Parts: sequence; structure tokens; C-alpha cells
Amino acid sequence: MTSSIKEMYDEQGYVIVPGLVTPEHFTSLRKACERVVTKTRSGVWPHRRTVGRQFPPYGNDNPDSWGVQHVMHPDLGEPVFAEWYTSEGPLAAAREILQCREDELQMELFNLLINPLHHDFALRWHRDDLKEDATADEEIQALSAWKYGVQWNTALYEDSCLYIVPGSHRVPRTAEQRTLSITQDPPKNPLDMPGAIQVTLRPGETVFYNSNLLHCATYDSKKPRCTLHACIGDVRGGSTRARNVLQHGLQWMTEDSFSSQLSERGRKMVLHLVAMQKGVEEQALGYSLNN
Repeated sequence: MTSSIKEMYDEQGYVIVPGLVTPEHFTSLRKACERVVTKTRSGVWPHRRTVGRQFPPYGNDNPDSWGVQHVMHPDLGEPVFAEWYTSEGPLAAAREILQCREDELQMELFNLLINPLHHDFALRWHRDDLKEDATADEEIQALSAWKYGVQWNTALYEDSCLYIVPGSHRVPRTAEQRTLSITQDPPKNPLDMPGAIQVTLRPGETVFYNSNLLHCATYDSKKPRCTLHACIGDVRGGSTRARNVLQHGLQWMTEDSFSSQLSERGRKMVLHLVAMQKGVEEQALGYSLNN
């Protein structure tokens, strides 16, 4: 892992890293994804991202799905997801980006982004834990504190769904960027956003990005998508990530049925998540964004 990964991430808010999925894991992950996608589309697995709902809570109003939630859940019976999440590839990259020790890594989310079957879908321009109507001062304060975790997408098929504004994790929106991101509607053309680029991943490539980077996404119902979507925290951030992570409903990760299937490395990481949950259990955290 080279220092250029950390340097680009800090400067641009994202970095593409190849080779974090071994050939053995790649094949196993693809097969596991096929099975969980089938369960989700058939209604067997109820935890999903629903077309028509961009952010939590996702509800159940539409039978079409653009994501599968909680792929490490023991009820899905696919241990390869936890095996890969806790493998050296992604964790080494996370340690480099966060500049933390392994015993400071906090297990968080692992979901799957997929193509809907019957509807094209898109997410509006947003920062994951900042309301669209935040003032410039509120943005500056929140962005400066948002450094104790990293999010990533790992493509199992070629993926060009993500659009980002490099460098926007460090500065508030310009007037024009604000106009294009204060709406609840997704953009007709994401590249109308000043500074925007489209991120294309080849199979096996991973993009790590600051989740408060200004970003949006498009979902083509005609193009297969199976992209691993995860994040990990750094315990030095305390509860700064609690709302954004816990809004997804992670009580199941506190149970023995989950921790017992993890490696020793994974069990240590999930203990940090459990501690964060306990630390905020008396608080009404709500949701990060509005649908």
C-alpha cells in the first residue's frame, strides 16, 4: 500500500485501488451475490433498498430493488461476505487511508448495490451525513469532523454508476452546486454539476471515497450491477458516525449468532460497533437525509 493512495484520498476525496479481491474470493463473492439477489428479488430476503426511496428508511412500497441490505447477516448463510470484509486486502487499504491501527478499526456496513429489473433509478446529489439545506458554515463544520471512517464500492461487474465531485469533501458547495443539490430530485444529467466526473470501475476494482464527498448515482435496469458497498470506522471518532451507520438497523450485529461466525479479527472489530451502539442508545438519532 503506497503513500500515494492516502495522498490522493486526502486531496481528491476518493482513490481507486485494484487487486483487493483475490481470484478465489472473486468467484465466491459473485456466486454468493447471485444467490442473495435472487432471494431479494423473490421476496425471501426482506432487507433491501427499494426503488422510489433514495435513503433510509427504504420501506416496502415498490417490489423493485436497487440494493440488498445486511449481506453479512447470518440468516443469509453466506459467510464469504464477512470473510472478505475482514480480509487483509480491504483492511490494509482502510488502515492506510485512516492512518489507524488495526485494533482501532470498527466494523460497520456491508451491503450490495444491484440493478433494478423494471425501472431505471437514480440518487440525487448528496453528502451522506449532511442535509441538503445545510448552510456553508454547517458544511465546513461537518466536513472537518468527517474523517473517522471510509466507504467503498468494489465492482464485480463493470460499474459506471457513481458520479462524484473530487475535492468537495473539503469545501462547502458553490452557489451553482448548491442549486443543483438542494433539490430532492436526481439530476437529468449528472455531469451538469460543476466539477463532476463519472467513476468507472472494472471488475475487481475498488473505489474508496469520503461519504461526505458530493456524489450521486444512476441505475440502469438493463445493465447488470453487483457492487459490494461497505464502510468501516475508526474508534477515535467516538460517536461521530453513529447516526449515519446505525440508521440502517444493525441490532442483529450485536447478537451472538453474528459474532460467533466471525474470525477473531472480525469479533474485535464488531465489539467497537457494539460499544458505539450502547453509547448512543438513549439518543434519538433519526436519519441523515430526507427522502
